[in-house]
Amino acid sequence: MAPELRLAVQFASGADDLPSRAQIRRWVAAALEHDAEITVRIVDADEAQALNRAYRDKDYVPNVLTFEYGEIAPALLGGDVVICAPVVEREAREQGKPLGHHYAHMTVHGVLHLQGYDHVDAADAERMETREAAILKRFHIPHPYHS
Repeated sequence: MAPELRLAVQFASGADDLPSRAQIRRWVAAALEHDAEITVRIVDADEAQALNRAYRDKDYVPNVLTFEYGEIAPALLGGDVVICAPVVEREAREQGKPLGHHYAHMTVHGVLHLQGYDHVDAADAERMETREAAILKRFHIPHPYHS
């Protein structure tokens, strides 16, 4: 049985060509291993940098931020995934990837972080990247770390 998903999608960016709520829901659901209540918020650079500065003490504009709240109810994982539209657009262009593919990757990446995946060391990075690639393959998206 698929995990239960309670999803809120917020668009706080003036960017063009944002993914639809339905696309985001499909990507989140594909990455989900536990019942969860998740907010995905797509923002502009100012908000992403302010959040990064306030909560991570890092002063740059990230592509994705994840705020994991643990179990907010019995067996219900809670968290937010914040995706910075201008950074995702720039990275997709620089990497020669379709924009939708990169949004899918950043969404999956953030949801995996909510569930405890990390890339601090090589073994953890390999585990996370393998999982990301398997999820994205379901959407006919090539391995995000191979050109």
